[in-house]
Amino acid sequence: MTSLAERLGRSPDARLLIVSCDELGFSYAANVAIFEALRAGQATSASLMVPAPWARGARVGYHDEPVGVHLTLNAELDWYRWGPITQSPSLLDGDGAFPRTIEDVWEHADLDEVHREWRAQIERAVLWGFSIDHLDAHLSGVELKPEFFDVYLELADEFRLPVRLPAIEEERRIGFPFRALAEERGVVAPDDVVALRSLGDSGPDVAAGIAALEPGVHELHVHPAIDTPELRASSPEWATRVAEHELLGASALKDLASTGSVELIGYGALKALMA
Repeated sequence: MTSLAERLGRSPDARLLIVSCDELGFSYAANVAIFEALRAGQATSASLMVPAPWARGARVGYHDEPVGVHLTLNAELDWYRWGPITQSPSLLDGDGAFPRTIEDVWEHADLDEVHREWRAQIERAVLWGFSIDHLDAHLSGVELKPEFFDVYLELADEFRLPVRLPAIEEERRIGFPFRALAEERGVVAPDDVVALRSLGDSGPDVAAGIAALEPGVHELHVHPAIDTPELRASSPEWATRVAEHELLGASALKDLASTGSVELIGYGALKALMA
């Protein structure tokens, strides 16, 4: 079987890396850090969280950087909340915002309303002028129930956009062949996803972890933000976001790529396979 790297015109033993900043639009602090990472060459992709409070503000700072849509059905924080952009009662909790947990969405969400909401998020990103190159899902889990995955896959197929998926080794744990289903629809995804924090707490640790990746197309996802009072007030994980911003800058990804150890690419290369 031809590997994804080979489909992209690389050798079978090539290691390609997408560095993706999640949750553009989460806050002003996140927007600043994400655009900084994209423009410094520390990241090759980002994903816009359309219902979040600073999503429209992200449009002001946007200069045609590669952006996907971070499909959202959850608002997991206690005091910093957001909700659907469509009239979707089943997607609301008692606070009038999205539910805090994935399980709550699975239990109560109407699939027609999920489809309408996710479609609206994609269409609004396009209306705002973002050039969309992929889809992924907030909290990386709500889409991993078969009926929700069907909606995710249908939209990816319709808009001809690649998606983020767990590695194939996760299929037994999750319980259905999501990668085979995506392949049947011609929907492309990186071979696996790695969280920045799983690679270590220093630039050299991250560089070593990336250098040790197996051949294939990998995605490294990160949630960077600059340190501001707004961020500290909104998120109990503010320190992790700030540390990831600093770590992304210290990981010398461009230097690692220049050695030939990995090749940095964006989701646009995968989108081209679906054209």
